[in-house]
Amino acid sequence: MEEFGGLEVEPISLPHTSIKMIRGISMEHTRRILPKFKAWADKYFVISHRNETRGLGGIFFDDLNDREPEKLFEFAKDAANSVVPAYGPIIEARKDDPFSEQQKQWQLMRRGRYVEFNLVYDRGTVFCLKTGGRIESILMSLLETARWEYDHHPEPGSPEADIMDAFKHAREWV
Repeated sequence: MEEFGGLEVEPISLPHTSIKMIRGISMEHTRRILPKFKAWADKYFVISHRNETRGLGGIFFDDLNDREPEKLFEFAKDAANSVVPAYGPIIEARKDDPFSEQQKQWQLMRRGRYVEFNLVYDRGTVFCLKTGGRIESILMSLLETARWEYDHHPEPGSPEADIMDAFKHAREWV
């Protein structure tokens, strides 16, 4: 049995401080191996047919069967327990920010990219589909609303164009 999992940042604009806050999380079990898991995430969360990433990076790990199960479990718990301390301050800081209809449409298109990745590339989803998994369970894990627009290109110089550049060209955020 392979062990795999990950966490990724998927913003719709470039709030640099939010990215740095997520990347700056220092979990006890990952201090030495975070660069390896970050590189794994940068390689794993790619939507190849669009030549872009699903988000802006995070951590991903798999095939860790050479480690003790107890240590893997502790690592997985630490990774999961880092989510609320990372996202809580971001949500608190941005929860009352106004947004336009154009920004909402962009968010829905980025959600569409999440759906594309999960249905085409995600290892867990692909495994379930190939082995007779319950399709309802797979589809229920997707976002309730998403959008696709044919051959969409953000307006040059817009916040959407800036983040698309980041999705297409890996960056170091910390």
